Amino acid sequence: MTETGRIIVVSAPSGAGKSTLLGMVRRELLHLSVTVSATTRPPRPGEVEAKDYYFTSREQFLEDITAGRFAEWAEVHGHLYGTHKSEIERRLLAGGTVVLELDVQGMRSIKRLYPQMCSIFIVPPDLETLKKRLVLRGVNTPTDMEVRLKNARNEMAAIAEFDHCVVNDDLDVAAKALVKIIEGSAFSEDACGIKLK
Repeated sequence: MTETGRIIVVSAPSGAGKSTLLGMVRRELLHLSVTVSATTRPPRPGEVEAKDYYFTSREQFLEDITAGRFAEWAEVHGHLYGTHKSEIERRLLAGGTVVLELDVQGMRSIKRLYPQMCSIFIVPPDLETLKKRLVLRGVNTPTDMEVRLKNARNEMAAIAEFDHCVVNDDLDVAAKALVKIIEGSAFSEDACGIKLK
């Protein structure tokens, strides 16, 4: 396969605002091609098949793993998530910029396959803000929130592995920062003094 496009991986702890920010960026940068991940978790209200995720059975997902169809996959919060190689390759061949929304594990897998990719990590200003956002979401049980906060601490410890870091304290400011990075402007976000406790 000949790569003709660019790959950008955007990661964030659950509740950091990754999907909201990428939605804003996509409205400004219409040429972006965002991959759709497969997952075994059930759809949330308003989510659309093949737009938000490819919703699949655990059996089918495991079959795809065995067949080597995933560029990356992981089990997160009890559900399987992954990106099919074909999803990335057809978008790369079409040219332009391919954006993948992945967790830290997924970013590492993609980096092994595509070393020239660019990685961006989105973080909340602190864990208390993250907890408030998870509560406002209204879809997580208290036990689930504790798991997500614990995972967030672990994920935020991987900041140094990313090319760029954007603190999502203000949506508009963070979206502008993402646009600059994706467009290749000389932008460096050094405000990564994250409170991990």
